[in-house]
Amino acid sequence: MGFLADSLSRIKPSATIAVTSKARELKAAGRDIIGLGAGEPDFETPDNIKEAAIKAIRDGQTRYTAVDGLPELKAAIVAKFKRENGLTYKQSQVTVGTGGKQVLFNALIATVNPGDEVIIPTPYWVSYPDIVMLGGGVPVFVETSAATGFKVTAAALEAAITPKTKWFIFNSPSNPSGAAYSESELKAITDVLVRHPHVWTLSDDMYEHLVYDDFKFTTPAQIEPALYERTLTMNGVSKAYCMTGWRIGYGAGPELLIKAIANIQSQSTSNPSSISQWAAVEALNGPQDFIPRNNAVFKERRDLIVSMLNQANGLSCPTPEGAFYVYPSCAGTIGKTAPSGKVINSDEDFVTELLEAEGVAVVQGSAFGLAPHFRISYATATSALEEAGRRIQRFCGNLR
Repeated sequence: MGFLADSLSRIKPSATIAVTSKARELKAAGRDIIGLGAGEPDFETPDNIKEAAIKAIRDGQTRYTAVDGLPELKAAIVAKFKRENGLTYKQSQVTVGTGGKQVLFNALIATVNPGDEVIIPTPYWVSYPDIVMLGGGVPVFVETSAATGFKVTAAALEAAITPKTKWFIFNSPSNPSGAAYSESELKAITDVLVRHPHVWTLSDDMYEHLVYDDFKFTTPAQIEPALYERTLTMNGVSKAYCMTGWRIGYGAGPELLIKAIANIQSQSTSNPSSISQWAAVEALNGPQDFIPRNNAVFKERRDLIVSMLNQANGLSCPTPEGAFYVYPSCAGTIGKTAPSGKVINSDEDFVTELLEAEGVAVVQGSAFGLAPHFRISYATATSALEEAGRRIQRFCGNLR
């Protein structure tokens, strides 16, 4: 019997954080590295949001707040859901956490019993299955493919539901694929969920505002009011508002669940940073005009990297609807030999050799549950992205 808890053997450290750390180490050692691992906008937090935080400090807003969020922030979140999603919540149905990850963690830990099943489409954000397993639950993976645009079909979802299913985790636009579900695609999914009243939906809408080409974002509880009573709609300020380090996420759902989440938070972190909360009030209530400006840049980068990847030998990359990731297949490189002499047998080999040979850091698809692929975050300076594209093309051209 070891000293550490048995539950730790069920999980592994985040692969995206591991890749970013490795890239940092190589950079510190003097290597010319382009890091495309982290899902973090390279834009500055807007000035009005920074000013709101500075004002909060000056005004002495530096004390404990309510465990699960300031009333002012909850009011801003209620207004946001009404304004942008047509969803009506009371403040007692809203929770604020230290990033979306904490909201998700609290929700799953508060509800999952040993043996409960949680349906997770692949490719998935790296933390979903680990948090489920930490709670003693069983992740049930539903594989998607480039052929379905990396979207789960209604039939595949239906087939995965059992009497033990507790949650369906839904993420659109998706990390890692950037896939986003149209209104009709989402309706097909919610029609399945309506037929299974014991299944709750955790809708991770973190990339809601990062959509391109006139795509119209919708969320499950909005499409299907019958799911309102068993849906946690989760979001945050990290991605759209360029506030990754501020660590504010939020969710809204039935009071029973929100109270349970607050209960767990009261015994773990208590309130998120008061300063970050006041900044988030300004983010949600203040001007939103920088979002389309940032999106225009993201769309250019998406088109650039998709085009460059599709010109590389052995790679193929679909054009995603949202987020700031692409998820190319490297199936065409498997079995080839890298400049180092190593044979590429997996996407992990591809990623390792690409970093060694060309100094480009990406994340292997196996970390997201769907190989052989890799994820690129294009939330990086356009010039660096273009150089990374050239290096990837060169690397693929040098495989024998």
